[in-house]
Parts: sequence; structure tokens; C-alpha cells
Amino acid sequence: MRRSMLFIPGNTPNLLMNADVLGADSIILDLEDAVSPAEKDSARVLVRNALKSLQYKGCEVIIRINPVETEYWTKDLDEIIPLKPNMIMPPKVNGAQDVKTVEEATLAAEREFGVEVGRTLLMAALESPKGILNAYKICSASDRMFGVAISGGDFRKCMQTSPQHDGVDMLFARGQMLLAARAAGIQCFDTVFTSLDDQEGFEAEVLQNKAMGFDGKSLINPKQIRFVHQVFAPTEKEVIQAEKIVRAIKENAEKGLGVFTVDGKMIDIAFLPGAERTLKLARACGMYEGDLV
Repeated sequence: MRRSMLFIPGNTPNLLMNADVLGADSIILDLEDAVSPAEKDSARVLVRNALKSLQYKGCEVIIRINPVETEYWTKDLDEIIPLKPNMIMPPKVNGAQDVKTVEEATLAAEREFGVEVGRTLLMAALESPKGILNAYKICSASDRMFGVAISGGDFRKCMQTSPQHDGVDMLFARGQMLLAARAAGIQCFDTVFTSLDDQEGFEAEVLQNKAMGFDGKSLINPKQIRFVHQVFAPTEKEVIQAEKIVRAIKENAEKGLGVFTVDGKMIDIAFLPGAERTLKLARACGMYEGDLV
């Protein structure tokens, strides 16, 4: 369950110490945009020490490294991989080769430092028109890829636009990335919402993200977590309906029936994956204790 992914600047000791108590499903310890070139080395040490001394219980740990075209990213991996983070996020990914380059370096680091080979997953950040146009190749570039995320700031800069309340400025890019992620069988996450005083705009964007099919949203403020969790968690009505669908499909399969009705709606086996996913999400949220999944 990755509804919320909260960015934590790697050069802020106080935030690093308390990152796991903020309630996010995942935390992204950032060595890239949040850290100036002069602070790259010290931020890397701070993140390394945080991983070494803190357990970060109850949330996944993702490290956003520096882009592959910089001099910093291999140093990031050498410091971080030995501490066994759950995932690495390479930013500014423009094509499949960027993913493969990070994958090869990650594999080498795992072998060098005695880390189980393959345990470190990857999530690519797409931040340019080229990255969006190459989205499917990126999403399917590695077996380590578990997800992909869009970065609105850099993308809007490339497109010479700015945030719009109806989301039209990024509608095509979001849709393209979602299609690519689903075709590749990985998860997909939306960009951060930076206007912290615009709660109405934030809520509208989160609701649009959910309607489009995103798995969750990147965040920069802990105050945004609760609403994201509410939106991306199944409703009680959805859980009840999913139970009915799963139960009906199993019962009718035993009778040899492939098409039937549930609450007046035609149902067949194609509804099963979605219903089971709803129940799994509900269980992860503490809303379901049944045995249908």
C-alpha cells in the first residue's frame, strides 16, 4: 500500500529523525533537488547515518539519488545500498538506458557490499517530455521497477506552462504515464502539490488523481497525508460491494455460470481482479478481516 510518499530533505537532521512518525506509507529521503551541490556530501552522510541508527518502522524507505548525468549518483549508491533501503528513485529519467544504468550500478553495489542481489527496487521519476514519450520503455526496462512517478515542476518548466486548477496542464502526461505503467504492470504516482495554502486546489487534484487511476501521490507536507489516505482507501460501500462480487464469482463458478447479476448489475470473471484488489487495500487499511483474499 503506497497511498502517500512523503519527501524528506536529506540535509535536515530533525526531519530525518522523525520521518517515520508522520504517518506516510512511504518516505523519500531526498539527496537531489532538496540539497545544494555544496551540501551533497554532508546530506549523504546524514541519510546514511539515519538509515544506520533508525529503524523507520511502519513505512517504506525510498532514497532519491542524484541524476545519472551528475557526478554524485554513484557516490549515493555506494553510501546507501549497504544500509538496505527498500527502493532507489533515480530522477530525471529520460529513457530505458537511464534505468539500466542505475540497475547495473545497484547490482554491482549489492554484490560489493554483501547485500542480497535484487532486493533493492527502483522507481523512476519522469520529469521531461522525452521521459513521458518514453514512458513504457522506462516502465519495462528492469524487473526491479515497481513504480514510476511524474515530477510536475520540471515537466511544467519544459512545457512552458504553470499549474491549472483543472489539471489540464499535465493531463496528457499523467494519462500517458498511467497507460505505460499499467501496460508494464507497475504502480504509478502523481507529483507533489506545492501550493500549501490552497487546500481546495490540493483536494481537487487528489480526487482527480484517484479518478484517473493513480496508486497514490507524492507529498511535501505531513498535513497532506490524512486526506490522501482517505481518498485512496476504499470506502465502506466499495468494500461491501467487492465482498459480494468475489463471493458471487466463486459461488457461480462452482455452478458453471460465467455471467450473473450482483445488485442488479451484470458481473463476470473480469470483475474479480478489481474486487480482490479492493479487499487487499481494505485489509492493509485495517478495514477488512475476511478470508476472501
